[in-house]
Amino acid sequence: MRDVTRFRKIWIWVLICVFVLFLLSSNSGKRSQWNPAERLIVRLAAPFQQLITRTGRFTEAFWLNYFHLVNVRRENRRLRKELDALRMENSRYRELLTTHNRLQQLLQFRETLHRPMVAARVIGWDPTGWFKSIIIDRGVRTGMKIDMPVVNAQGVVGRIVSVAAGYSKVLLIIDQNSAVDCLVERSRGRGMVKGLSSETCKLAYVVKSSDVMAGDMVVTSGLGGVFPKGLPVGYVIRVGDTASGLFKDIDVRPVVDFSRLEEVLVILEKPES
Repeated sequence: MRDVTRFRKIWIWVLICVFVLFLLSSNSGKRSQWNPAERLIVRLAAPFQQLITRTGRFTEAFWLNYFHLVNVRRENRRLRKELDALRMENSRYRELLTTHNRLQQLLQFRETLHRPMVAARVIGWDPTGWFKSIIIDRGVRTGMKIDMPVVNAQGVVGRIVSVAAGYSKVLLIIDQNSAVDCLVERSRGRGMVKGLSSETCKLAYVVKSSDVMAGDMVVTSGLGGVFPKGLPVGYVIRVGDTASGLFKDIDVRPVVDFSRLEEVLVILEKPES
């Protein structure tokens, strides 16, 4: 019953609106003024006309904003994808530039030694953690042999301790089993750089009378049959005395950053003893 009543009301208002429009259209060109009945009808219909107009404008604005937001979201998604692609490309270019700089430094260092060398990439570290060693992608097939010295653009890295067909194991100078005969570059004091399996090494067997101070560069002596003479090993960071009083207690920080090793050079020709 309520639905019927509501339906009748709707039709009544529709008829009123149609009647008003008819009067307006039929009399607009004949008279300049409306009679009282016309004014009453217009007054009654005006709020509904305003409501219809406002509703139409609101609906139009809503759909325009909706489609605008949809387009904005699509554009944002597209721009995000482009930005992600540019970031990846930028990261790749930065990595290529960094690699180029490292290889350029290796090439310059190689030219200063005037010895045959083979470049190698670091492909692994000792998984046990007991030894400070790396695995390189060069082996017997490329002429690798045990005790060949390994360096990079900064200085001494270590020596080859085992070889296979396509890879070799390199013992780093910071390993506790490593010992390299060295000189204090400034005073020519001699000692043995021994690894501590940490970030620093010890310069052992330097006699107490030797002139050694913090900041001195330590280089290879060329003795021992492994490393050529004059390769940078590290800087003296502390000088003290041992308990026996016969030798100095010297700490050395290697010039090589072993945590960032990626490429190295293997010196193929051993120095003469």
